[in-house]
Amino acid sequence: MEIVQCKTVAAHVPFDNIFTVINISAMNYAASEAFARQMDSEDPLKTMRDRFHFPQHNDLPVIYFCGNSLGLQPKAAAAAIAIELDSWRNLAVGGYFGGTNPWLYYQQYCSGALAKIVGAKPEEITVMNALTVNLHLMMLSFYRPNGKRLKIIMEAGAFPSDQYAIETQVRHYGLEPDLAIVEIAPRNGEKILRTEDILDCIATHADELALVMMGGMNYYTGQLFDMAAITKAGHEAGAMVGWDLAHVVGNVPLQLHNIEADFAVWCSYKYLNAGPGAVGGVFVHERHAANINFPRLGGWWGNDEKTRFKMEKGFVPKPEASGWCQSTSQVFNTVCLKASLEIFEEAGIDNLRKKSILLTGYLEYLLKALDNISYEIITPQHPAERGTQLSLFFHRDGRLIHDKMIDSGIIVDYREPGVIRVAPAPLYCSFSDVFRFYTILRDQF
Repeated sequence: MEIVQCKTVAAHVPFDNIFTVINISAMNYAASEAFARQMDSEDPLKTMRDRFHFPQHNDLPVIYFCGNSLGLQPKAAAAAIAIELDSWRNLAVGGYFGGTNPWLYYQQYCSGALAKIVGAKPEEITVMNALTVNLHLMMLSFYRPNGKRLKIIMEAGAFPSDQYAIETQVRHYGLEPDLAIVEIAPRNGEKILRTEDILDCIATHADELALVMMGGMNYYTGQLFDMAAITKAGHEAGAMVGWDLAHVVGNVPLQLHNIEADFAVWCSYKYLNAGPGAVGGVFVHERHAANINFPRLGGWWGNDEKTRFKMEKGFVPKPEASGWCQSTSQVFNTVCLKASLEIFEEAGIDNLRKKSILLTGYLEYLLKALDNISYEIITPQHPAERGTQLSLFFHRDGRLIHDKMIDSGIIVDYREPGVIRVAPAPLYCSFSDVFRFYTILRDQF
């Protein structure tokens, strides 16, 4: 594989009282419990925390900063599952057409809420399978090497599932990954990618480029990429552009339709709180989704509903993203997502983003006040270039420090080499959580 070495908006937060902040850099944070409590008391989203179950540590809720790996369980999930169990028990196969939520249309119940979160039309959204399965299905549609136009650009150090999917897709066409895959790496001595380097790489390989396939946010550094600029550059080069949004959806508002991304995939067990192994999500831009002749692998559940039950030969896909669906709706893999999205609908993704900017800004402020541990924050400082996650890079003893955090009731995760990822999800984390985190690090490390 070829490896290429390679602050735009103020954080406007029109909330009531102290949440009316026009610039995060001008926010007068304070390292005090009183300040954290004041912020919590004036938080318009404070009641959302009560919608989730927290693990306990020493009879107190843990400090849960690990929603970037697995979100907390919504309290409504058990009742939502019980509804579908009742339909199954009382109606059996009749549950497909009757009951509270007829299963025949189950994947459609999530499209509207997800469309608001990712900035799409409902018909551009579907839920099915899991993230990597969907990535393979999308790449089989959108990566079509032809002649010298066969290269894929991706970020170096992408999450392994993306690396493996792209590598094996290339091999599927009889191509060598070393020749077909271009990985963009940070410049020597830097941890994050520069947008200009990504755009320069796309321009350099324009004549040979078939697909730009990147994570919208790097899982390791927490860097949020300029998806609009990258998508535009990819299209100008004549390539398709796809995104893995596992760490973005439910974290940062998106505008997938307006930036004209060709496709995107994501999981729903992180910031969307849908539970382990929950159904994955897919976006296909309407210019492709409405084209029933667009290449894809067909399945019964993607067939036009008007003819689906005729059981005839000849696949006729629905003219929308769900035309890529393969099999019957995964009711019990989708039900918790449906329950969680009801909370998102009430909170509003833009409101969550506003709180996230303040919450992560407070975390950064307190971390910089610590002088008893040695680390560096490798996540970009500007709110427009990150979500809720801050990645702390430890030159030594990172794993030991992580384990001590866990023993202290702080749930974060560790990624080699040397990074502890800290992600206070605004839907259920508080400013007091952030302050408790700071005091534990200050007093016990």
